[in-house]
Amino acid sequence: MKRVMIIDGLNLFIRNYIASPLISTNGQPMGGMIGFLKSLQKLIREVKPNEIIVVWDGPGGSRKKKTIISNYKGGRSPIKLNRNINLLTEDEELKNKAWQQLRLVEYLNNFPIIQLMEADIEADDLISFVSQEQKYSDWNKIIISLDKDFIQLCNNSTILFRPIKSDKNEILTWKEVVKLYEIHPNNFALARSMAGDKSDNITGISGVGLKSVKKYLPFLAEEKSYLFDDIENFCKQNQNAKTKFYKSVLDNLSLIHNNYLAMQLYLPNISPLVTRKIRDIISQFKFELNKTETEKMLYQDGAGENNFQDMYVAFKKMVVDNK
Repeated sequence: MKRVMIIDGLNLFIRNYIASPLISTNGQPMGGMIGFLKSLQKLIREVKPNEIIVVWDGPGGSRKKKTIISNYKGGRSPIKLNRNINLLTEDEELKNKAWQQLRLVEYLNNFPIIQLMEADIEADDLISFVSQEQKYSDWNKIIISLDKDFIQLCNNSTILFRPIKSDKNEILTWKEVVKLYEIHPNNFALARSMAGDKSDNITGISGVGLKSVKKYLPFLAEEKSYLFDDIENFCKQNQNAKTKFYKSVLDNLSLIHNNYLAMQLYLPNISPLVTRKIRDIISQFKFELNKTETEKMLYQDGAGENNFQDMYVAFKKMVVDNK
């Protein structure tokens, strides 16, 4: 089967931005940008994709979900750099980070890589849409992200590839998800709507985590997609049990419902107009490689010596295969 690699762009960029101490010959940090390209080459070696799609959060992407959960993704701590080198003031650091991300987009424009970004739409919803797009129905879909939100999308042809460390990856198939969590991906968003998600500032039921969900709602391990009403009815039938879990769920039905609306990716929050636009971009994309411009940019940015030969070879093959 052909493979499309779908990359959560900001997730991979931030991972490198935090960890890489790379400084340009011009004295500017560039670890996020060049680190992303190095990670991309490594991922291409490991995944061997036929197509690559990099998806970015659009401006105001969280706005719709904030109408459901007012403090969605609010109160996040500032990014903590996992490196000793810090040559810039706080304001300079912000400007440098923005420059690196914008410059990275320019680098990727030289490659046979589809980039997607839409205003008021989070990358999560676009990734969900692409993974379910008809063009890729008989392809393997490999989602690249540390974000566990994408666990719910795992199925017979979609896996979540989590690059935890440079020498360690976690590859989650739907079978691995059931083995690890005893919750099927089809019901994972429902389970997390009860447990909450601290990283996105989504408050769950007090004292309830995924472990208690799997213990008291064991049927969520089944492939069948259970509904909100199924959970409510089961808890009503068992509310007199010794555990307070079922009563806690019944006391927080509104919270669970709102969390689910914000967390589920089974039905991506995308308008028909944007749907048509994304399909056109994917179907009409021209696969091209501009190695000369890339090398010129690397020189201008003071990137030093970098060997991206394996990446260029893979890109040349993509161009030939898509003529």
